[in-house]
Amino acid sequence: MATESDVIRQSVLEIYDEIARADEANCGCGCGPADGSHLTVAVASTRMGYSQKELDALPDGSDLGLGCGNPQAIAVLQPGETVLDLGSGAGIDCFLAGRQVTDSGRVIGVDMTVSMIAKARTNAAKVDLDNVEFRLGEIEHLPVADSSIDVIISNCVINLSPDKPAVYAEAFRVLKAGGRLAISDVVALTELPAEVKDDMELLGSCVSGAATIPELEEMLTDIGFGDIQIKTAAESRDFIQEWAPGSKMEDYVVSASIEATKN
Repeated sequence: MATESDVIRQSVLEIYDEIARADEANCGCGCGPADGSHLTVAVASTRMGYSQKELDALPDGSDLGLGCGNPQAIAVLQPGETVLDLGSGAGIDCFLAGRQVTDSGRVIGVDMTVSMIAKARTNAAKVDLDNVEFRLGEIEHLPVADSSIDVIISNCVINLSPDKPAVYAEAFRVLKAGGRLAISDVVALTELPAEVKDDMELLGSCVSGAATIPELEEMLTDIGFGDIQIKTAAESRDFIQEWAPGSKMEDYVVSASIEATKN
């Protein structure tokens, strides 16, 4: 018998499989704008914090406009580092990270959607980045060795997981001592009403699964992370309200940067 977590995970998988298979850059599902045009996707990404220079360097089809921030802006990646992207989608953050860590570094993208992994690998073939690879897997059960990662990035994905403590525990496992989290995600401003939590469409839109900042701080502390910093971005209200027009989700959630270190 399927558990509630199984139902949530399957719902998320189906939403992002539809996005990966869509002809447009964005089908209007998931975190991101309702309009699927390339112009809207580009505008959405710049509003999330990506520079035009970053976007121009990407292979076509790797920017789906689905995030809620730019983890590159907080990661401060260095040449030679090994980076892991949780929920790598079509590859946008992996390709940007690959250039930052240079040939001496390495980037691994993990996504649970077969069609999204296929899309990312197709995109990878368009660019000369031998240090980027994509692996199929769940972020609660990472196909990554212990203590092998310098930096973990993620963009509006962990909030979709029905078992966030498991995600952060896995992150802790694979990080090297001194390794760090540099995550853009959605957090809840207040306890979400039951009708919001139970709405599968709002889950796919990155709302109903969001945890509060105190909940996240407790999770990270219990797992063993230190130097925890969670900073909200008030300006994200402007694009969050476009994810599901009329739902007032901007009253419940906000984009935030989540940083922490494995001591």
